[in-house]
Amino acid sequence: MSSLLLLRHGQIKANLQGLWHGSTDSRLTWRGRRQASRTARHISRLNPRLSAIYTSPLGRCVETAAKISKRLNIDPVVNDDLREYSIGEWEGLPFRLLAEEYDFVNKSTQNPDFAPPGGESLAQVAARMVPALQEIHTRHENDNQVLIVCHGAATAVALGSLIDGDPRHWINYQLANCGLTELVLSPSPYVNFFNSIHHL
Repeated sequence: MSSLLLLRHGQIKANLQGLWHGSTDSRLTWRGRRQASRTARHISRLNPRLSAIYTSPLGRCVETAAKISKRLNIDPVVNDDLREYSIGEWEGLPFRLLAEEYDFVNKSTQNPDFAPPGGESLAQVAARMVPALQEIHTRHENDNQVLIVCHGAATAVALGSLIDGDPRHWINYQLANCGLTELVLSPSPYVNFFNSIHHL
């Protein structure tokens, strides 16, 4: 039975600055590249027979996946549905401002259909992330473990939807840069380990 190894990308400048970057593209920092390299080494030791690597199309994930791909000689597959939660016109704002002036988290958790101007709702993120994970799992159901390189918020929405049955529980799943989470979907979804960072 295959499991999904979920990996948040390495550090980017916006993480250091406390900004919501969402669907905005960006590259890894020096520390982010080092995190990705350490993660690649760890995964190659943990599961050298990884079946496949899937990644969000955003640069920070592609760059993280490339470190692992090079070590394991597996070409990553880009899946657009794994992209980060977009908050439209509010992207690039500090988390503090999003909380104090826009009440973003409260509005989204109270109403999963709430979307910032030009952005997505929790329900919309769940509607693409959950089927993407399920489709990847089905495709590799009889294979070894599959790695999915994605994002903190979008992964949290997926976990809230799959584990708790409600995307509004996304706030319970905070992921560190290059944190690893093992998700098992069959026969029913559960997390084997969450946000493991000891390899860093």
